[in-house]
Amino acid sequence: MSQTPFEQAGSLEIGTVEFVSPDEIKIAIDIEAPDSMALNTGGPRPFPRVNEYLLIPVDQGFLVGQVEWITVERSPFPKRKGMQDFGLIDLPYPLRRLSLNPLGILRAVSSGENFEFRRGCDVLPSVGIPAILPTDEQLKAIVESGQKKRVYIGTSPVANNAKVYVDPDRLFGRHLAVLGNTGSGKSCSVAGLIRWCIESAAKETDGKLPNSRFIILDPNGEYSRAFSKDDDKIKVRIFKINPAKGELPLKVPLWFWNSAEWCAFTQASAKTQRPALMHALRYVREGISEPSPDASIEMRQYLRTILTTIRIEQNNGTPWGNYPKPKSFFEKISKWKTSLGTDIAAFNGDQLTKLKDLVEYIESICKPREVTHPDWDFTRQEIQELYNKANEAHSAFGGSPYDLLPSDVDVPKPFDGTSLLRCLESVGEMLNISEHIETLLIRIRALLEDKKMKQLFVDDCNINLQKWLKDYIGNNEDGNLLSIIDLSLVPTDVVHIVTAVIARMIFEALQRYVKLNHIALPTVLVMEEAHTFIKHYKEDAENQDAAAVCCQVFERIAREGRKFGLGLVLSSQRPTELSPTVLSQCNTFLLHRISNDRDQEIVHRLVPDNLRGLLRELPSLPSQYAVLLGWASELPVLVKMNDLPKSQQPRSDDPDFWNVWTGKDEKGNPVERKTNWQDISDDWQQKTSSNTNVEKEESDNKENGEQKNEK
Repeated sequence: MSQTPFEQAGSLEIGTVEFVSPDEIKIAIDIEAPDSMALNTGGPRPFPRVNEYLLIPVDQGFLVGQVEWITVERSPFPKRKGMQDFGLIDLPYPLRRLSLNPLGILRAVSSGENFEFRRGCDVLPSVGIPAILPTDEQLKAIVESGQKKRVYIGTSPVANNAKVYVDPDRLFGRHLAVLGNTGSGKSCSVAGLIRWCIESAAKETDGKLPNSRFIILDPNGEYSRAFSKDDDKIKVRIFKINPAKGELPLKVPLWFWNSAEWCAFTQASAKTQRPALMHALRYVREGISEPSPDASIEMRQYLRTILTTIRIEQNNGTPWGNYPKPKSFFEKISKWKTSLGTDIAAFNGDQLTKLKDLVEYIESICKPREVTHPDWDFTRQEIQELYNKANEAHSAFGGSPYDLLPSDVDVPKPFDGTSLLRCLESVGEMLNISEHIETLLIRIRALLEDKKMKQLFVDDCNINLQKWLKDYIGNNEDGNLLSIIDLSLVPTDVVHIVTAVIARMIFEALQRYVKLNHIALPTVLVMEEAHTFIKHYKEDAENQDAAAVCCQVFERIAREGRKFGLGLVLSSQRPTELSPTVLSQCNTFLLHRISNDRDQEIVHRLVPDNLRGLLRELPSLPSQYAVLLGWASELPVLVKMNDLPKSQQPRSDDPDFWNVWTGKDEKGNPVERKTNWQDISDDWQQKTSSNTNVEKEESDNKENGEQKNEK
């Protein structure tokens, strides 16, 4: 007959409880308890050890505690079990004590053969209760706890190498932060999590590719090696500038940018340049910058511009403001009268009548101001009547009141950069601020003329919104899609804007997917080197730069992404530089080695007080080891991540200084590192294309084919 857990507890007892509080339990270890190795738990196991688990019997089962510290205290007399004669002279004897952090309750199920762990403690033990070592089955139940143990990511060295599983719903649903110093294994952990999740899902789909979606924003070009584009198990698409064979060109059209991104890139001033840019973007998205072949449509657009201008002038107080504002308004409506009078003969009927009424009224309010010493100020009644006449003419040409409502300046409707420039110049003339927007025009012209920028932003006839979303996010036919967006060659002055636009477009696309389909499309967005793109900024700054706009996009994703099926994975070596908003929204943390004291302090603030002892091990963690805690793990656990073959590891190797110096590797094979600075200088000065090797390979293949034909 098998023993119950309580019957086995006597042989596994290692001490007694001598101090109890809600966040700490102190144990006095018996002298007979193991000093270095426990042999009675089902297999040899080191004991005692920091971060190990111990059990304390309570009403509902066992309270699980994690060892925070171990110490030795000197005792004035030996503390032995059984009868003792305290009259005998004896030497002082050392006593061992340890501290536990209470984690949860372990219950026996199925007649004591299996166990179930639940996080949280509603019952604490009393003083004098024994503390016992968990058996292998109990350790396995603690570490492998959870209802949905779907993806195997590693083993726990402090739990007798029990397997550690995670649930992707929890891991990605509430965002994941992978933090650690350079070389601690962050990139391999991220690549491994993606691969292991896809492989585990593939086992449940009967040989079909899982309908998974991962998008990696890769600023260092590391992940192209970890996920080969020739992999049969994963459909990998690599987007980059100057793509090699089998890769796709990275395209972020200018018409994807919203107004905040345009203002951040151009550094438009808030008083003059930003309103002009907003008007230009609104008009150019409506196609107003291009002349219309239909005279009636062109006149309707012109009248709509007149109506919009009158509203702007009224809000600015121009017609009745101080001199020379009224005079400028007079000159403006005089030009309108001339333009309308020139084209009036092309129309007839009601259109002709309303146009004549408008021209005659403009002439009637201009005539008193054409004398030698006029009174330039306009009355409100005159301006309102002018607006009414223009509105009647606008209606006669097919216009509606909805045309006058401000359209969404951020809707991604196609336009080219040249049209934006022309429209911005027209807005400057309309608002009499041409001299104030000259610097704005210079910045946009520089963007359009830069050769590197053209590869990213120049409009392509094959690019439309539907195709871009299909390529980067994928559709049902592209199941198991992994998109790697290589940002390593993106110019520094636009890399934040490019990252912000891509992340925002993905987020807003998933928002609209939920709106139309009433269900989410689960997608994971991975941001490598997150401290560069999600850096905290000054919220009270008048003009937000590109880095601030980029951070704001990720803050919105962190706050709202879960509702629309977008999970965020951050990988960073500097937690102190990350946005507190984004970091606070991450509910799961995979913490590798962290040596900097300020970074450790930030991490300590993110976890409960009774778990900070576990994080003291962060500065001494070897590579490939990490602490997993948060929503995806029932309890904090030290895990050794699974091994990744060299071919599946990101390209983040340390430089081989010694091998290059000596000309040999560890196996004695020759190592040669050639230096051809001519190729580098030509590429740097844009004398040659970066994909010269691909062109040379294609040329060689063509020559070989011609030689075969000749033979």
